[in-house]
Amino acid sequence: MRRYDIDWVRVIAIGLLLIYHSAIAFQPWGSMIAFITNKEPWPALWLPMAILNVWRIPLLFFVSGMGMYFAMQSRTARELITERARRILLPFLFGIFFIVPIQIAIWRYYAGMRLFYVYDPSHLWFLGNIFAYVVIFAPLFFYLKSNTDSKFAKMLRSVFNSPLGILVVIAMLVAEAVILKPYPYELYAMTWHGFFLGLIAFFFGYTFAFTGPSFWNMLVKVKWYLLVIAGVLAAIRLTYVVPGKPAYMIPPETVCWILFILTLGYQYLNRPGKTLSYLSEAAYPVYIIHMIFQNLVSVLIFPMNLPVQIKYILLVLFTLTGCILFYEFVIRRVRFVRPLFGLKPEKELKTAIVSS
Repeated sequence: MRRYDIDWVRVIAIGLLLIYHSAIAFQPWGSMIAFITNKEPWPALWLPMAILNVWRIPLLFFVSGMGMYFAMQSRTARELITERARRILLPFLFGIFFIVPIQIAIWRYYAGMRLFYVYDPSHLWFLGNIFAYVVIFAPLFFYLKSNTDSKFAKMLRSVFNSPLGILVVIAMLVAEAVILKPYPYELYAMTWHGFFLGLIAFFFGYTFAFTGPSFWNMLVKVKWYLLVIAGVLAAIRLTYVVPGKPAYMIPPETVCWILFILTLGYQYLNRPGKTLSYLSEAAYPVYIIHMIFQNLVSVLIFPMNLPVQIKYILLVLFTLTGCILFYEFVIRRVRFVRPLFGLKPEKELKTAIVSS
């Protein structure tokens, strides 16, 4: 059975990513990570950014693990890896060599630097991690699929039928933080911390889906406790700013936010619709190209004599609009372009629509 709430959460998470990346353009440190930044920063944006920062990327890893569980149900291991290579690895490699160089060129142009070809994973690092997790976990996950009554499978279901499962997830992420000592904790991109945090989240995302309704019904019962704990931990983290604070303080907050969000999705978003169908397909290509449009819009808007708040709103709106228009009239409609952005070829799409 398809879980539409997972699609909704993925769409929302990618939308938050666009909003977050636009906010980086108004932080003084944005230029250090190759963002075009406005001369006048907007310090007030940092508070919502700091709240989002500890769970927005881990959430996508959890959701990706859940998505693998459902993708496996109608595929063999070979079919799944082939399909994921086509829909994740191909866009990842295409993006490194053809998408990211464009956004870097725009950034260098705005900064008055010499233009030359530079390839880099940039924001697409996430895709490389996800494909690696698919390959790493495929043997174990397909074993569980074929041996649902094995001791390991029964143990997983037993643990995650109760709040003990939540503590296991927190303990694993705390262990990762203690061992790797990431600083700052929120530096996920192209770091061992980001890789192993994602690995753990991907595994447990699969486990959440594998356990079934009993896990989700348990979460419904404790969701308000999760919100209160997350809120209290966030308040402590943001109030008591201590340089070099232990990284193990953050995972409990991260897990509580993520499980609360997933529970709300399970309760209220598990329904299909035309809007979801469109946005679910568009989210992946928009994620891939959004930095090109953000940089283009930044070049046009930032020299203007406008209040910083207006610039931020315009940056978000025009970046999103540009991405959607390019998706609608180019990526979605040009046959040979579709696979480069992770979309099914037209023939497969039409077959899927007919069969449904």
